[in-house]
Amino acid sequence: MSILAEGTVYGSVASLGYGLAAIGPGIGVGLIFGNGVQAMARQPEAAGLIRSNMFIGFALTEALALIGIVMPFVFGNK
Repeated sequence: MSILAEGTVYGSVASLGYGLAAIGPGIGVGLIFGNGVQAMARQPEAAGLIRSNMFIGFALTEALALIGIVMPFVFGNK
């Protein structure tokens, strides 16, 4: 506990932060595809529209994960 009180934590805290930040997009992708498949099962005639919206949502969700992995490299060095 004395190390935490002094504020001298060594190592890559950015890696830990990205690991925690990757949980959100992982859950988001699961929800997008799970609900997309459920919607296509309920309305098969709208499968094309649902699929295209599903992939747009997937791309935006994964963009958050990619931004999260780039930010420690951009702002990591002081």
